[in-house]
Amino acid sequence: MATAAECADSVPTDTSSYEYSEGDWEREGEAKVREVVQKTWPQGIEVYKKQKDEWPSSGKHIVASYDDSSIVVYQAFCPAIADSAVKDQKFGGGGFSFTRMSWIKTNFLWMMYRCGWATKHKQERILAVRITLQGFNQILAAALTSELQKTQGLDQCEVRLQWDPDHSPIGGKLTRRAIQLGLKDDILRKYSDEWIVSITDVTPFVRHQHRVLKQKGQFEVSTPHEKVYTTPSESTRQRIGLDPYFSSQAQLVS
Repeated sequence: MATAAECADSVPTDTSSYEYSEGDWEREGEAKVREVVQKTWPQGIEVYKKQKDEWPSSGKHIVASYDDSSIVVYQAFCPAIADSAVKDQKFGGGGFSFTRMSWIKTNFLWMMYRCGWATKHKQERILAVRITLQGFNQILAAALTSELQKTQGLDQCEVRLQWDPDHSPIGGKLTRRAIQLGLKDDILRKYSDEWIVSITDVTPFVRHQHRVLKQKGQFEVSTPHEKVYTTPSESTRQRIGLDPYFSSQAQLVS
């Protein structure tokens, strides 16, 4: 089994080798991309130019793909960790560490900004991890914002919360803030062992849309259908600084 260091060393630092060529597209196939979409996002995908107008333009919001019982979060890994997670449908293999902070993101485009559309070193495999809403709400309830991290100390923090600027498909910074959550220790084990519904490697879809981005521009890119999610706990909403959002699409799910 590859260690985390070996995994990192196995990926070349020259990310140009991850450019998505016509040959890659032929080998991976449109059918594979469709399979990934159907398996991962039952609610479908939408063109960015349409979907962006349905999201809030500013504020701190959780934008995500979810249903009444589960929500999708994204993580980027090297091949060893990704292969092990997809095979076992949980984390722990390929050099994965439960004592190290592991970050999850709910917004697909925020994940694409962070991983460079699966071109960055050690982030060339993108996993869509569907977890229970109950588990996600427990993560939010345990999350410490930057201010609380300063007062309580990072050593005691199992869930770190950051509100960072969201980004467009080409990386442009937006006014709206996107959430990312860092997990470690016991809550990371619960995330892996108790709350995961499924783990899907969505790298074929990511590479396909990166190809669309480069050839046709950001407004032709398709992304998973996402809407604003609001946790049912008022105390959690206040503590993490979640802004109110009044829309027919926004849902409050217990």
